[in-house]
Amino acid sequence: MIRNIVFDMGNVLTEYDSTRVCAHIIKDEALEKKINQTVFISPEWVLLDMGVISEEEALKRMLSRLDTEEERDLASLCFEQWHLYNMNHKAGMGELVRQLKEKGFGLYVCSNASLRLLECCDKVIPEAKLFDGMLFSAEVKCMKPQKEMYAHLFSRFGLQPEACFFVDDWDLNIEGAKACGMDGYCFADGDVEKLRKVLNGLN
Repeated sequence: MIRNIVFDMGNVLTEYDSTRVCAHIIKDEALEKKINQTVFISPEWVLLDMGVISEEEALKRMLSRLDTEEERDLASLCFEQWHLYNMNHKAGMGELVRQLKEKGFGLYVCSNASLRLLECCDKVIPEAKLFDGMLFSAEVKCMKPQKEMYAHLFSRFGLQPEACFFVDDWDLNIEGAKACGMDGYCFADGDVEKLRKVLNGLN
């Protein structure tokens, strides 16, 4: 019997777009693209999600690839403020979270994300106060779809895999969850009403 719903964060609970902060701060299109590539489409971004590099070291490496002081200043500003712009609540997810909580489900987040999210998750996740627990990859230095990530989820919150249902937008992460005994649904199409029907069918 499913008692807990586990959600990914980016492009599930939230809409994530790495270009938003750059578009807000930088008005030159070519420069905006360059900064976005340097900061957000970078190996350092993955290392931050893995929790194996500090923000200071990541930014230092990013800036080393830029050519001018202006570029470095803009990149630093975008890096400092990305969490204020790049994530918005996904329409309809707050209502769905409330409905699931009213039905008595335990609610959890399991996301590949940096330590920055520990500071701002209450603002970027819809109805964050209703969740019973959140786990970000950088905390445990492993990532979905690694089995260790799911093991940390189950262990930290005392969950039985077969009592959990996982919602993620990447099929490999769903496959990883299933390999650990947790069934799930791939939310790649972003259709909240279809997801609602799937979750309602769990009762």
